[in-house]
Parts: sequence; C-alpha cells; structure tokens
Amino acid sequence: MKRIATISLFVFLIAAIVAEAQNIQLHYDFGRALYNKDLKARPLLTSTVEKYQPDKWGSTFFFVDMDYNSNGVEQAYFEIARELKFWKGPFSAHIEYNGGLAKTYSINNAYLAGATYTYNNASFSKGFSLMAMYKYIQKNDSPNNFQFTATWYMHLNDGLFTFCGFADWWREETWFNSKMTFLSEPQFWVNLNKIKGVSDDFNLSVGSEVEVSNNFYAGRAYVIPTIALKWTLN
Repeated sequence: MKRIATISLFVFLIAAIVAEAQNIQLHYDFGRALYNKDLKARPLLTSTVEKYQPDKWGSTFFFVDMDYNSNGVEQAYFEIARELKFWKGPFSAHIEYNGGLAKTYSINNAYLAGATYTYNNASFSKGFSLMAMYKYIQKNDSPNNFQFTATWYMHLNDGLFTFCGFADWWREETWFNSKMTFLSEPQFWVNLNKIKGVSDDFNLSVGSEVEVSNNFYAGRAYVIPTIALKWTLN
C-alpha cells in the first residue's frame, strides 16, 4: 500500500511538470513483438515529457518517461540535469539526478557530476554535447561508478526533419553480473508544420525512436524500434 501511494505521488508530481513541458511524446513499442520470449512483459506504450531551458548561468534539461500496461502506469523514470557556466567557452560543469519507481521494484537513485563540452553551429541547426561524469548509484553493491554521455540534434531540409538522440555508456553492478552498460535512443521526426500549407502552429511531429542497448536487459543486446507522435509547445 505504501509503494502504491508513493507511485501515486510520483505520478502527481509528473503531472505538475507536464504543465511546463517543452514537448510531449507518445511511443508504441515493438519490443514485445520482436523479443516475445525475453520481453513479453515489456509495456507497449511509453509517454515522454521533455524540456530544455537555457539561461545566463547555463541550462536545465529534464525528461520523464512513463510506461503503461492494461492496468495503467507500470513504471515512471525521471532525469534532471543542470549545466553550470559562469564563463565563456564550450565547457560547463554538469550535475544530474536519475531515478524512478515501478509497481514491483524501485530504481536506485543515481547522482552524477562532471564536465560537458557543447558545440552548436551559428544557426543552431545542429549541435552535440559530450559529458564525462562520476556516477554514484545509491544502494548498489558497487556504488562508485562512471558514465560517458553524448547527445546530438540536427534539423534538416529547413526544419522538416529532425534527427536527435543520446548515447550512454556506464559502469554498474547488476543482478545479471554486468559491469558495463550501453544505451542509445536515436530519434527521427517529420515536423508537419514545415510542410507547405500546414499551419505554423500545428506543432505535431511523427517519427520513430530506436532503442539500442547492451547489458541493459538481462545481459544481452537488443534493438527495439517505436512509432511515435510528438507535440511541441511554444
């Protein structure tokens, strides 16, 4: 009962965050269809709330994922990161928190700190970031770890297409005796408001995400695509 109440509170907080979201995504996941033997319990639907906000001291980024089954929310996962920069140049200090809840288990809190290198071209039509971080995973058998992260974005054909995503590589002791984990989720979007005749205010995008992982689920590699919708808020 206590865990259900905690999950309910977490979902309530997520709902409050949605009001300030920059974009909201809904993904239909093909993991169960492709890997029915291994991932037969994998949820079919995932929603993502995402926001990036720059300011004169750096930037803040967060996202919230919620996975759904026939009974409702199965799992909620949250990441928030802050870039701190009081100087000119491409480098910034980075702090981050990762964590979440599921109905049958908890996701360990993770605290990260390190440095980020960021590049954007003059028109901000493409860019990338590279991060090197110390990662403390609370209650893990080996809590002191590290993580490398890359993020990128490209707006193509005058903004009609967007290619973006991230790649994480980190050390973590897991129940299946894994020590190194890789996870990447590239996304490709078609932005409908860039099509001639469509209103500029119709901020719907259609596209796909492909989750590429190794040692993220049960000590093996998976490639799992989705089909997705995204609404970007002005």
